[in-house]
Amino acid sequence: MNLFSRAAMAAAMIGGLAAANGAMAQTMVDQSAEHRFQLDFHVNDAALQKMLPRGWEPVVATQGAAKDANLRMIFIDRVAVMGADGKPAGSGTSRLAYLAIPVKQTAGGATGQMIIFGLTESAADAPGAFGVYQHASIARMSRAAAASAGAATGAEDWEFVGAAGERMEVHAEYERGPATKGGGETKFYNPNDPSKYQIFKTEQAIDIMRNPTTTPPDHVKKFSYKAGGGKIATLFDGTEKVVSWDLFPWYVRTVSAP
Repeated sequence: MNLFSRAAMAAAMIGGLAAANGAMAQTMVDQSAEHRFQLDFHVNDAALQKMLPRGWEPVVATQGAAKDANLRMIFIDRVAVMGADGKPAGSGTSRLAYLAIPVKQTAGGATGQMIIFGLTESAADAPGAFGVYQHASIARMSRAAAASAGAATGAEDWEFVGAAGERMEVHAEYERGPATKGGGETKFYNPNDPSKYQIFKTEQAIDIMRNPTTTPPDHVKKFSYKAGGGKIATLFDGTEKVVSWDLFPWYVRTVSAP
């Protein structure tokens, strides 16, 4: 073995050890297979900034599918939830909706997302790792799928209502389009203490069903939403605008803590 080969092997071993050490430094919290329906919004910038802790600001894309989006409303059906031991966590399923903001430190290099509010059907999931989940007084979800002559269609209804009047609700009927595989690793920071965070590692398939920027074929046949009330009233004051309609027919998420 020549000197170059030995150096290359050593570098590979060091890289492998570093990756292993990095993985060992994280503690798995849970893993879940999910179905998601996501609406990207542009909401009042000043009202949104007030939702963030000092020293943090929204990251707003200037191009691509997320152009102009400063807030995401995400409806989640966790169809299989497992703990770090590989066994079902709790009942093994749960449904929730939350609001997430793409963020960065104003004077620093940290980037990621912050979940600023959520409603969950499970009382055990509130207030959660970020301290912002509330047990929903109403939590309903229904999904239907059909296929005929090579065309696949779907319909979804989600309704989450909080005790103080917060509401996140959507009805959508659509034709399924081809999905694109994606995923990655993102830090989700605690809005009450950004020094604390969780790491979401995901693999996903995304079907962008309507988007005025990238203009894919419009597959949304019927659509309506209701949002606002209580703590999130200022974000949904009638001036908000939906900028992307996204379906995630499968979404695998591993949550870890540093």
